[in-house]
Formats: sequence, C-alpha cells, structure tokens
Amino acid sequence: MVINRLAIKNGKKEIVVKGPHFIWPRITKKTERAVLKQLRKTISIYDNSDVVGRLESNLSKYFDADYALLTNSGTCALYSMYIGAGLKEGDEIIVPCYTFFATATPIFFTGATPVLADCRQDGNIDPKEILKKITNKTKAIVITHMWGLPCEMDEIAKIAREHNLLLLEDISHAFGASYNGKKVGSFGDAAACSLQSQKNVVGGEGGFVITNNKEIFYHALLLGHYNKRCKNEIPKDHKLSNYSLTGMGLKLRIHPLAAAIAEEQLSNLQSVISGREKFASWMIKEIGKIKGLEPIVPSKNAKSAWYALMIKYNKSKVSDISREKFHEAVVAEGATELDIPKSTCPLNLTKLFQSPGELFPNYKGKFSYKEGDFPIAEGFYNSTLKLPVWDRQKDKKIALKYIKSLKKVINNQKELIDYDKG
Repeated sequence: MVINRLAIKNGKKEIVVKGPHFIWPRITKKTERAVLKQLRKTISIYDNSDVVGRLESNLSKYFDADYALLTNSGTCALYSMYIGAGLKEGDEIIVPCYTFFATATPIFFTGATPVLADCRQDGNIDPKEILKKITNKTKAIVITHMWGLPCEMDEIAKIAREHNLLLLEDISHAFGASYNGKKVGSFGDAAACSLQSQKNVVGGEGGFVITNNKEIFYHALLLGHYNKRCKNEIPKDHKLSNYSLTGMGLKLRIHPLAAAIAEEQLSNLQSVISGREKFASWMIKEIGKIKGLEPIVPSKNAKSAWYALMIKYNKSKVSDISREKFHEAVVAEGATELDIPKSTCPLNLTKLFQSPGELFPNYKGKFSYKEGDFPIAEGFYNSTLKLPVWDRQKDKKIALKYIKSLKKVINNQKELIDYDKG
C-alpha cells in the first residue's frame, strides 16, 4: 500500500487552503487613501507637478540619477529609452535571447536591428555571447536582469566601455536588486522599468526611465510628452526646444492614480525586499535538499530583488518524469502558485523573430531566427519552474506547505511513472 498517495492519483491534497496563496500587490488602507486623495485632487497632470513630480523625484533619489521620466507602461518606458538613446536604422542592438519580449520589441519601431545573444545557466545574458555579437554596426547592449537576479555587471559594463557602446538596462524584474553594492539600474547610460501589477513596485500599469544623460532624457521626453512639460524642462537655448509644443506626437503619460499607487508602494520597497531575502534564503535551503530540484541563486557579488525563485528541474534524477507532469502533480497537491513560465521565452521561438517582415515590412530579410539557435536559453526555458517569494512571517505556513508538496511528489515519483507514460 502506498503511504501518502499523490493527489493526482486520488490521494489527499497537501494544501486545502483556497488560493491565491501569494497575493500581490497588497492594496492596503494606506494605498486606498493615497488613491482617494489623488482622485479628489486631479486625475490629469500635464507636467511633472504634484504626484508625478514627487514620484519622479523619489525615483531619481533612489537611483542617484539626474533624470526620471514616468510613462504609462514598462513597454513605453523601454521605447522611450530606445528613442532617447537615438537608436536608428542601420544600428545593431544586442539583446538577450531569453527575456520577456517587450525588452526587445520596441526596437522594431526605431528601425534598428535587434541581435539576440544566448544566456548563461542562470538565465541572464552571457557576457561571452555579447562579445561574439559585436560588429562595426553595434550601437548598444541591452540587458534584462531576469527574475530579479542581477547580470554580471562588472564584466558587461567593461565590454560596453571598451567597445564604446551604450549600455541600457531593463530592470523590470529587478527593482531593488544590487551588484557589488550598486543598485541595478545605475550601471548603464539609461534604464527602464515596469510598474505593472506583478512588479516589486506597483502602479497597476506604468513605467519609468532613469538616466544621467540629458540628451537621452530630452529625446525620451519629446517622444511621449509635449507642450507644458517639454517647455518647462527643455532649455529654450537647446536645439530641441523648438519641438516642445508637439513633441513627437505621442502621449505616454502615466495616469495620476497609477502614480499615487506607485508612490505609496515605493515607500514599502525596502521592507519587502528584506522580507523576500529572508524567505528566499530559507526556500533555497529547503528546496536544495530535494532530489532533482536546483534553486537558481544570485552570484556572490549580487543581491536579487526576488521577483521570483526559479528552480531547475532535472528529470534524469526523477525517474525521467517530464517537467510538465511533475508540475501537474505538484499543482494537484494544491500548490497552484507553482508555474511554468511560457510568455517569457527565448525570442527565437516566437513568430515575430522568426519572420518579422510580416508585421514590419522594413525588416523583411534582415534576420530570421529559428528553434535551436540558442541552446542554453532554450534549455533553461524547457527545464525551469517558478515559485513566488513571500516576504512576511505570516506566510511561512503556506510556503512550508509548498515545500512539502514538492517533497511529496519527489518522494512518490514511482506513482508518476505510469501516469507520465499515459
């Protein structure tokens, strides 16, 4: 008789508490008061006054940056950064193969060519692969600190300096992370970040650009802002001031209510990161004891923002049971927050990077990636699982049940063999 039969085989679930088991963002009474206060004041801000100005000022201080620019999404923040950096047709831009697609897709709207580079075993772009991709057309290196883990910034920054390339950071997963004591987002010429509802600092929707380069800031400002704000912030003797009335014709302003939420959430960031760091250390220790599971940890020089805990699943150590069946069995135990990321994938597997000319005619024939082009990224994508990282002591009980669910399935792997073949 099998003791503690798996739930997927009609056994008792390990977790019977109804989900969600990871609630984020946390909308508190303080958040509600911030939104109501802003709602009663104004819901349209034309410049960087009021809550927009305060939040941009706080972001500038946090990153020790001269300029911060809020936008209506992280994607538009990335686009603003690329326009600000002057990317154009004829330029090649090295980007991670493994990243959320919005890191790279705004490049199509600049005319520049995204050049994909493979990752390391931790999912972050490999500096050695960056070097292989540099040509006389390369203008910039774009990096994403995947899942909150900082990239190898000393090495990457050195490459950018030695080859006179712009270094642009996507810190959407890594707001609050650091490398050698320096905040992620402050290494490059500019950085962009999302404030979408799952990020460490939340506005619901929103994003921002930070930079110390006034030319990047002025061009980014003109992309999505106009008239009052541009007239206030672009000096009258600057060559771009003549475009202040119209900007480039787009409006990418953040909504004041989103800014109010993000302002309140930013004040909690450090306590959240500290709490997640403690939880992550414990989770890594416990999961590391489970056969076939290997938590992905930051390098010794880095501190993660713990946007998520990624776990490598080695099926050769688990009776060759597929990751998908293992995942299904753990979720059946009630551990519904365990995830296999799908939309974040190697970009060479997407139709847009295999055949960009169908949507962007100017890119027809410029490049065509295919499955198999980036073996490390594809291996990472096909072998990882994702868990949330809690941050409060009160969550320890449910987190422990998740650890027990993982152990239960591994310890009863023989039950899954026939199921996996079925």
